[in-house]
Amino acid sequence: MDILFDEARLLQLVTNLYVLTGITANILDPQGRDIHLFKDHPPFCRAINDLPEGHRRCVRCDMWKVANYNAEKGFQFYRCHAGICEAVLPLYDRQQPLAYLVFGCFLDDSPKEVQWEHTRGRLSWYPGGADRLRPAFFQFRQYSTQQLRAYSETLEALSAYIRLQGMILRTEQTDLQRLELYIDQHYMEKLSLATVAKGLHIGRTKLCGLAKELSGGHTLSWLIARRRTEAAKRLLVETRLPISLIAEEVGVNDYNYFSKVFRSMEGATPSAFRKAAKKAQELEKKKQELRRGPGEEPD
Repeated sequence: MDILFDEARLLQLVTNLYVLTGITANILDPQGRDIHLFKDHPPFCRAINDLPEGHRRCVRCDMWKVANYNAEKGFQFYRCHAGICEAVLPLYDRQQPLAYLVFGCFLDDSPKEVQWEHTRGRLSWYPGGADRLRPAFFQFRQYSTQQLRAYSETLEALSAYIRLQGMILRTEQTDLQRLELYIDQHYMEKLSLATVAKGLHIGRTKLCGLAKELSGGHTLSWLIARRRTEAAKRLLVETRLPISLIAEEVGVNDYNYFSKVFRSMEGATPSAFRKAAKKAQELEKKKQELRRGPGEEPD
């Protein structure tokens, strides 16, 4: 199934929801993978995601919530692997989910200390002990059952709006578009000429021709390496994950090979790229502070 996400419009929608309610919303693809629309995670979630083990648990949890959706209709509420409240709703095309709308993270209206003890018991793996996360946990907002019902019903109405506006579409695509989308959805897996040809139901000779056309004269291996490099660049800039884990996240288990491929694509090693990106961010921050002048509030 080929699915297109209008990421710009979806991002504007979930950002507006966050501004109005303080609750983050996001979109998962049919396999439960985050399409990375909204990145302003609460401090608690950010602290967990910055660790390799925490990131793995969050990714597995997203896939679990999609695989275990069994509500008759509407949102299904649950607690994530760290004990924080979230909810998930399929976005259907006819009878088949095109994607999943998720909202969280929040606490219900039961006593916070009780909820903290529940979370604390799930974080025995956290380096230095779960109590290091206690201050961040108590920053989560609490919502009553009535508030959550109102919010979920509003989002259910918005899910119909998302479909009507064509923000998520099942599409008939050209072979070139199918190849590009296949790589985009599977680059983190072990790929070869044989597996991609089988996945697209086309011959290897035709696949090589499509890859050459799509890449401007390069090979399928180059296309896959280019997509993995783009994904790695985002993780290098937006997270503090070790480079070895980033390599695994984008489908390369050999750190040295990953570094070699990355350098061939970007002209710099992953660590050098990360350092340069960090310096650029710091410089841009200083420029913004100078433009605002003393005493002015940030935008």
